[in-house]
Amino acid sequence: GSGFSRDALKEQRGRQPAMRMFPTMSDVHAMRSRGFDQLVIDEQRNLARRGDGLNALIAGIEDAFSSITLGSGIGLTEADALDDCADDRTIAAYRENDERMNWSQIPAEDLNRYHTALAFFDAEGMRFHLPAFLIASIKGEFKFDLYVWLTQSTTMDKQYSLLSKAQRQAVRAYLIFAQQQVDYEADRDHINLALEHFWSD
Repeated sequence: GSGFSRDALKEQRGRQPAMRMFPTMSDVHAMRSRGFDQLVIDEQRNLARRGDGLNALIAGIEDAFSSITLGSGIGLTEADALDDCADDRTIAAYRENDERMNWSQIPAEDLNRYHTALAFFDAEGMRFHLPAFLIASIKGEFKFDLYVWLTQSTTMDKQYSLLSKAQRQAVRAYLIFAQQQVDYEADRDHINLALEHFWSD
């Protein structure tokens, strides 16, 4: 398990960092050609640059985790079955059906439905599923506070033990993004501490 109760997990909903839809530089050029006010054009240009930054963040995550498979790790619905204290036969059935080769094929809908799985992943399971959760969070598709699992969980040493330096750097980049999104000072403090210590390299 983790350092969180199931009730606490439910209460995290609704404060996640989210990526809005951003204009592209092509959109900005089209606005200029159509005679939009310069202040509006400048605002949209800044948003386009921010969108480019988030796309680069996603690309960095995809690159760092591109070759990762689940191996013998705990799968998404298997972890949910563990959360439900299911019997061995049920757990095995879920395990058989879990995605094991390509984390990018896991839909955000499933990440939301089985979000408590984050508490039950072993190191291999976390390494495989983490990029899917990170990208869904950046896109605003994951409806829970992912950064909590990267800053306050009591199982961080164990669950993130298999991450490479490049993967840790990708997580660090995500936390820097999340730090700019959260509304609560206490959340920023937790992220700061994690960046200074656990995710410092």
